[in-house]
Amino acid sequence: MYVLILEDDELVGDLLETVVASALPGASTKRFTLLQLALDNWQVRQADLVIADWNLPDGSGLEMIRAVRETGSDIPVLVISGRTDRDSILAAAHLGISGYISKPFRVDELHRRLTEIVPDHVALGQTVKNLEERMEAACNSAIQLPGEIDTSDVLALMQKRDGLDAITLAENWKSQPALSAKMLNAANSASFRRSGTPVKTLREAIHVIGIAMALNQALALSLDIAGKLACPQLAERARDETQQALRVAETASSLARRLGDTPAPYYTAGLLSRAGELATLKVLQNHYSQGGAPSEPECIDTAITNWAERLGNRIKVQWRLPLDLRELIGAVYFLSRDEVSRSKLIMRASALQVSGRGDSPECHTLLRRLGIEGHKGAGSAE
Repeated sequence: MYVLILEDDELVGDLLETVVASALPGASTKRFTLLQLALDNWQVRQADLVIADWNLPDGSGLEMIRAVRETGSDIPVLVISGRTDRDSILAAAHLGISGYISKPFRVDELHRRLTEIVPDHVALGQTVKNLEERMEAACNSAIQLPGEIDTSDVLALMQKRDGLDAITLAENWKSQPALSAKMLNAANSASFRRSGTPVKTLREAIHVIGIAMALNQALALSLDIAGKLACPQLAERARDETQQALRVAETASSLARRLGDTPAPYYTAGLLSRAGELATLKVLQNHYSQGGAPSEPECIDTAITNWAERLGNRIKVQWRLPLDLRELIGAVYFLSRDEVSRSKLIMRASALQVSGRGDSPECHTLLRRLGIEGHKGAGSAE
């Protein structure tokens, strides 16, 4: 199916594409920031679903709705707008819209609404037929990992880390029970307990573990998708990939701390090091859910070998990861012999240790270049 998105805010537009990709697997999207361009495109190619903002630089999204209704009364139209007054909602409803969502919106609410308003025969009638086509389509569209919270939201907060405090984060996360439980568990663990008094509130937990660790705990939760995959084989593989990423994060941050570096960036890079693998598993689940062949272990291995790198690159661009963070993640998989960056040496050495190659010549060479004769253990990090 083809989805037309009319939204002039770039960040909101990116998020809309991501949610559409999750709610309507196989759908292609085209985004417009100007009303006239969207209207021109509509005359050439009518969409199966239209998502429109109200206020645009060159007019009103209501004009888009009128154009849609002139040619197809049954085409789903969803309005997403910052206008929440009763008169605006009624004016849009009068044009026969399928739904109205106010900004700022919740991702889960938008996801649910999309699945409700798009008929099954539309959503499934033009889906990709085989796995290779589905993977290729995923590499060219937005990807949404089905975690408890949205990874891009956490990464956006990380970009504003210096301006955050425990009160701000607690307010931002107060409606996330799974995240609150994870924070409280971390704060009450042996590593963080400073006294015999248990931590009871989210705000206190964030204060105890620190902003950097709190953000990384949130990132880890967003990447934990095993519970969202219905296929047991895919869920098991997701748990393995997530555990590997966590081990790299802990090993790298521990080594960084030993060398006097701030551990948080290394922990973040380690957590994100399996993003491509997780994205592949998510696409495999979509394929299986829509009638594809069950995902046997050898098929999963082949898909990850063939597609994890491309999907990982796609999702990193989508998340707008800073270049230095992408380079740290890349060092997990490959490092040139003449590399001199200490941070990259740390990431590569940690990845080798986690993969069972800590005694390899490559790992020994990296540790010597870091000024370390040997490094055995992994520890938790901030």
